Amino acid sequence: MHQASVRTCVARRSVLGHQLVSYCYCQPSPRPQSSAPFQTCSAPAERPQEAQDPQQLCHYLEQNQAFLWEARGDFVSTADQPVPSCRRFAGMGNLLKVLTREIENYPHFFLDFENAQPTEGEREIWNQISAVLQDSESILADLQAYKGAGPEIRDAIQNPNDIQLQEKAWNAVCPLVVRLKRFYEFSIRLEKALQSLLESLTCPPYTPTQHLEREQALAKEFAEILHFTLRFDELKMRNPAIQNDFSYYRRTISRNRINNMHLDIENEVNNEMANRMSLFYAEATPMLKTLSNATMHFVSENKTLPIENTTDCLSTMTSVCKVMLETPEYRSRFTSEETLMFCMRVMVGVIILYDHVHPVGAFCKTSKIDMKGCIKVLKEQAPDSVEGLLNALRFTTKHLNDESTSKQIRAMLQ
Repeated sequence: MHQASVRTCVARRSVLGHQLVSYCYCQPSPRPQSSAPFQTCSAPAERPQEAQDPQQLCHYLEQNQAFLWEARGDFVSTADQPVPSCRRFAGMGNLLKVLTREIENYPHFFLDFENAQPTEGEREIWNQISAVLQDSESILADLQAYKGAGPEIRDAIQNPNDIQLQEKAWNAVCPLVVRLKRFYEFSIRLEKALQSLLESLTCPPYTPTQHLEREQALAKEFAEILHFTLRFDELKMRNPAIQNDFSYYRRTISRNRINNMHLDIENEVNNEMANRMSLFYAEATPMLKTLSNATMHFVSENKTLPIENTTDCLSTMTSVCKVMLETPEYRSRFTSEETLMFCMRVMVGVIILYDHVHPVGAFCKTSKIDMKGCIKVLKEQAPDSVEGLLNALRFTTKHLNDESTSKQIRAMLQ
């Protein structure tokens, strides 16, 4: 055959349930110079069960008019390749993304962060998580009010022989260490709460999208955990007194132990607890690290559950937040600007968590998160309201500086 059959597609995204619609027509065309990017296939009209074979999906989508993409290049049949009923596009990445991803990765539904109430099926888990989250605001308020014992510690270090100044510093630090212990113990409760939520939001037979849409009260609690995490870590990073106070406490305890002195506070913060707290506060973002560890522990403990169920839950939540922020009819349903800020913070929190737990992160081309779209949404807001969130993406993600991250994404975050 010396002519190629060129399939020209004018694609428009349309949400009809989970179907995507296109309008296509075919016309003869001279054979192009290069036909290498295309291969042929023949596939049954029934939808394949797995999304791994682009050839079968291509045929299925063509038969059911559910193909969506504005193709960059022609779909051709060539003289040295048999003429097929459909072709696999191997050169450009866009088509392959559509063929190999589940449509659920592009959810378009409203997640009611303001008014979601638990159903009977959600209530047991919802009550457990709610009991943890009810303490989150007091934790944040306590952390925000944390002033530290810097002056007392400095005076004690500069005057090591002044017993009165040593006692003054110690009496200032001890109640602060008890407060830091409370923060750490809350992180342990939050870790268990997240694992319970992940179990509910990833279990078969529903997809992550179906879970989030059906169980909106649990999705809201998941969002509240992420919102708390970013706020806690932001406050912690801006307060170096936490590290200084705890370091002084540990040095003093060690010195007194050498002198065979036992202090009453050791009954509350013993050596084992102090070691665990030290590791926690050594992290730049300790609550995020806790959630990352909790997620990885959940994956390792549930070996029969594919890791994609967990990472898809995170990417779906990101997509839901992005769509709500960029769609006027969704934004108009929020009753306050605080909810919009909540939604942005949750979106960023899920991106960071995904980047830490996914093997290749959130920034690579194969990521199920639309990073360019998410950054664009943030940059469309008032700069003073989102600079902290953009900094979180710049400095607390894991894979931003990998070679697989596109130059365009890096430039957007500069």
